[in-house]
Parts: sequence; structure tokens; C-alpha cells
Amino acid sequence: MYSAKTTAPPKVTVGICVRNGEKFIEDAINSLMLQDFPHDCIRVVFVDDGSEDKTLSIIQRRAKSMDMTTVVQHTCWKGTGNARNMVIANAEGDYILWLDADMVFSRDYLSKLVDFMEQTPEAGITKGRVALMPAGNLLATLECYSRAVGKMVDYQSKKGRLKTMGTGGALYRMKAIRMSGGFDVGLRGYNEDWDIELRIREAGWALHSINVFCYDYERYGLTWKELWRRYWIRGYHTHYFLHKRRGLIKHYRNFPPAAFLFGLFSSFTLFKLTRNRAVFLMALPYTFKMIAWYIGFIRSHQDSYAPLVRADQEK
Repeated sequence: MYSAKTTAPPKVTVGICVRNGEKFIEDAINSLMLQDFPHDCIRVVFVDDGSEDKTLSIIQRRAKSMDMTTVVQHTCWKGTGNARNMVIANAEGDYILWLDADMVFSRDYLSKLVDFMEQTPEAGITKGRVALMPAGNLLATLECYSRAVGKMVDYQSKKGRLKTMGTGGALYRMKAIRMSGGFDVGLRGYNEDWDIELRIREAGWALHSINVFCYDYERYGLTWKELWRRYWIRGYHTHYFLHKRRGLIKHYRNFPPAAFLFGLFSSFTLFKLTRNRAVFLMALPYTFKMIAWYIGFIRSHQDSYAPLVRADQEK
């Protein structure tokens, strides 16, 4: 149970923004229902951002039986930044916990995050860690491990300030959200989280991670095709993000040869933690992901200049 000293538990809003998540959403809701934080202090805001599967009907059915206050919003696809702002508009309390539809939490996840935030008033965002557990298949396990090792950083350090925490599983202080101006609705795909993290830092807040654990989509398994698509899309949307934050990414660090070396070095760290020899294959998916990322990035660059080229040809 929540263990903050002498004070009553604060009110927390849980924001679940989802599109086409019928495969995962029930597990995410079940994970929330198992939290040991007082349920009468939790308000859940669902935003279905134009799902074309059964996601919305699942949410509507489950929301009726939850022992928490629930709000269900539905839009045509307007993007992640807009969906998160809809959660903020319907939120109550001092904090928002972002729960991705393909994510599950340990039972004490929310309690530990809130307890840390209550005792650390300078913290604007606090997040748990990805659990180092074998996933649905070898590729999924390597992806899970790679994301976990990528987050093993002190976010207050110079190196950590150049890394994004990611919104899923993060507890945001409402005051920090208001000071930062909320999410950028122009960032419809990825990087809306990195953008607001930078603005929250600029407003003087600290970012922290603590030892409480979450589990992501890899627990179901992963194919090379799915991994390619995920990183192609990330690369595509990052191009538009860099229009706003020019120079933020040092490309030489992300080129496939550099990714291969980073994956190789990460293998030694992960082997010490897991004793799983399979981690020495890590360099292969790292390189594969960065090739997908750069192809998506280049395609986005080409698409953004296509209207200018057409206009010039029409003159």
C-alpha cells in the first residue's frame, strides 16, 4: 500500500492514450486494477484516438466495472500530442501517470512513484524501469534488454539530459505540465514526450528514475517486420521533431556502424546483469533498428520537400 508518511494519499489521474490496441488494452487495465495504491484516489482517463479495431468497445465495457472514477474520450486520429492534452484537460489531482496500452506495471508501481514524488518536490517527472525479464521470443528479449540498458542512466547527468525517458510509465507532476505548456499537438507521432521533457527541464524541474518495474509489448513476442516498422516510423517522425529542436541528435552516434558498436558494448553490461549469453547477439538488432530509423528519417525528409519541388515545377 501507499506509504507516504503522515499525509493522506494524493489524487492521481492515470492517462491511457491508445489507438488500435485491442491485443493489449485488457492487460493494461488489469495491471491498473491490481495496483496497491488506494483506488478511490485514482481517476482514469481513456482517450481512444481513432481506433479501427475493438479497442473502444473493450474500454467502454471495462470502464463500467472499474472501482475507480473513469472518463472515456474518443476522437478521429489527431495524434499523440492531442490525445495527451485531452487527458490533461480531464485530469484531477497533483499527478498524471501515463499507462501505455501495451504496458503492465508491478503491483507497487504507482505507490512507489507517488511516494518518491511526495518526498522529492523538485522532481517534475519520475519513472520506473523496464524489467530485465525474458520475453516472448529471442528477438523480443533482446529488444526488451536493449531498451532497459538504454534507460540505465542518471537523468540529472550531462549524458542523461540528452536522453528521453519516454512517457509510458512516467508520473508527471501537474504543476510541471502547466509550467511547460502541455504537449505539442503538432507532434502527432513520436517525440511528443521528448519535447515536453525538454521544456519541463527548461522550467527548472528534475527528472528521475527509480527501482520499480514495468513490462512492455515484448512479452508477447516480436517479429523482425514489427521491429522494422516501429523504428521506421520513429525515424520518420523524428525528422519533423528536429525542425523544432535542431541539432539535438548527433547523427554520427546513430549511424548503423555506431549502433553495432553500442550494441556490442551493451552486451557486456547486460551479461553481467542477466547471465544470458544471447545478449551477445545484441549488435544485430541494434544495427537493424538504426537502418530502419534512417530510412524512415530520409523518407520523411523527402516527403517534406516534395510540395516545394512541385510548386517550383509549376512556376
